[in-house]
Amino acid sequence: MAIGQEKAELTLGPVLFNWQPERWRDFYYRIADEAPVGTVYLGEAICSKRGPFFDPYYEPVVERLTAGGKTVAFSTLSEVMLRLDRQMIERVCASPDLLVEANDASAVFYLRGRPHHIGPFMNVYNEQAALALVQRGARNICVPTEMPASALRELCAAVRTHMVTIEAQVFGRMSLALSARCYHARAHGRTKDSCQFVCENDPDGLDLKALDGRSFLTINGIQTLSYDYLNLIRQVPDLCAMGVARLRLSPHTCDMVAVASAFRDVLDRRIEPDEGMQRLNALQLSAPFSNGFYYGKPGYSLVNPEAARATV
Repeated sequence: MAIGQEKAELTLGPVLFNWQPERWRDFYYRIADEAPVGTVYLGEAICSKRGPFFDPYYEPVVERLTAGGKTVAFSTLSEVMLRLDRQMIERVCASPDLLVEANDASAVFYLRGRPHHIGPFMNVYNEQAALALVQRGARNICVPTEMPASALRELCAAVRTHMVTIEAQVFGRMSLALSARCYHARAHGRTKDSCQFVCENDPDGLDLKALDGRSFLTINGIQTLSYDYLNLIRQVPDLCAMGVARLRLSPHTCDMVAVASAFRDVLDRRIEPDEGMQRLNALQLSAPFSNGFYYGKPGYSLVNPEAARATV
């Protein structure tokens, strides 16, 4: 994508959950054939123990995605704790032909001086951090989901004259924290080393409840996610106007082709954002939508854009 291009590109982030390998493969085959997205991120970003299960399928999935006109990028682990983790990152970064998204500082080290992407786990919150990464070869930066529109607007303005694009997640549960421990294993009375891959039982994450019974957060191995689903489809025009070049969808078990089509139609102005919202509401997800972080409010809240403008 050329810097300063007016129409944003729709992207699909890596699957964060432990799906069965064949389900994972078939999901990407359908994305390749049907989803109106430009860039697709592959790779295990959460747990290195899951990675080997998908190794036999990477080559056919990449071939299918490429044949479908998609650009493929590989996302690295978000947390490095073991030698296995370091080796996994080093192996991905060692291939000069791969477009890599770094989610940890160790990947940035291996990719220094080579064009690459920066993932949302790197927590780039300000212009200085962004420009420091650009000097080391970053060409695209996906900001963390808690960044408000005011800060995102300033960041886009600051990097506009540099060879870098800004990407923001617009759909899917939001990553809030990472831990050295595996929550999934602990919830089932197991240790991280003897987890028996229990996380595969929760393909959209394991929902947690507060003491009052209210659904609160979602866990995915070592990752804490929001219970609610981020949905910025009504903010797409504003995101494009401020200079966000890529809009990321985070995969879930819902109909992601329908999700991508709704966002694509809003981007192409074939439908209004409100109609796009209606189409996403029709999916009847298991948790509510939210956009609070975008407006500097509690992340779980859903703010009406018109009401927000009226208070400015």
